[in-house]
Amino acid sequence: MPRRGPSAELLDWQQRLARALDGVAQAPAAGGQGATAAETAHRYSERIRLQRYTPERGGGAPVLIVYSLVNRPFILDLTERRSLIRALLERGHPVYLLDWGYPQGADRFLSLDDYIGDFLASAAEDVAAAEGARPHLLGVCQGGVFALCLAALHPERVRRLVTLVTPVDCRTADDHLSRMAQHVDFDRAAETLGNVSAHWLNAVFVALKPYRLLSQRYVDLPELADQPEALDDFLRMERWMYDSPDQAAAAFAQFARELYQRNRLYHGTLALCGERVGLDRVRAPVLNVYAAQDHLVPPAAAQAMGPLLASREYEEIAFPGGHLGVFISRRAHRELIPRIAEWLGR
Repeated sequence: MPRRGPSAELLDWQQRLARALDGVAQAPAAGGQGATAAETAHRYSERIRLQRYTPERGGGAPVLIVYSLVNRPFILDLTERRSLIRALLERGHPVYLLDWGYPQGADRFLSLDDYIGDFLASAAEDVAAAEGARPHLLGVCQGGVFALCLAALHPERVRRLVTLVTPVDCRTADDHLSRMAQHVDFDRAAETLGNVSAHWLNAVFVALKPYRLLSQRYVDLPELADQPEALDDFLRMERWMYDSPDQAAAAFAQFARELYQRNRLYHGTLALCGERVGLDRVRAPVLNVYAAQDHLVPPAAAQAMGPLLASREYEEIAFPGGHLGVFISRRAHRELIPRIAEWLGR
């Protein structure tokens, strides 16, 4: 068979790109909600609400998911095939999700004391009252930090704790985000600018890995031309990446200053709600999942957790992949999420 020349390969690539773009144009809008139906169990403000997902069969303890403030949580329920929430429901767990919403100008003074000591603590209490059992906490990235803080402040409210890609030591040698944070006066920025723009924050994250997050994704788009399911996944990921909330100014500055600049969670000197938040106060069993190729939370930043805990039951899982792979990759749904569900069922 004669070898195809560069011009023929380029023409083929252009044709596949045209078909992929046509598929994008004809596809229904990928909504900013997850694939699984939920109901609002409680509201803690005009924007912050506790969502409940009901399993078809019972038997499992309730799971309260604590997601980051930085992005929307529907990536945990991206499609029916790639849904951490659905995987927990299938194992009989009532699932609750604390949806932080989109902060507005009036929310600029919300602090970590409000998010953790008020909203999250109330959610854990409300889940326990509704289900008659303390919930497991499942914290993702910044949400994992919040979950650790609650487990330290109110150990009686937490059954088991899973942290996914959660930073604890924010001054490790390979932490590029931390190095950037050292040169910013976050308090001055919060006083001057108010809530932090989602567009600015997205630009910062993209700058950490520009080729992978920009060029490569679109160069690979023609490969999806004849794969409607994969194209739908691509569109949903696009919507998720750019559907980011602004950040409440006070909480954002406090998190960046206390964790990334002063590393207080790691050193045991973080204070919230008038109390010291030491990980040596966390007694709940902990499963710590980190990604081996994570460019946002390096493995060392997450591994630092274990020696600091008071818990007698601590396990780590190193997932071979990147930051988002722990909840959206096929391998995660085939191997990792079943292990998490099994650990919660002990």
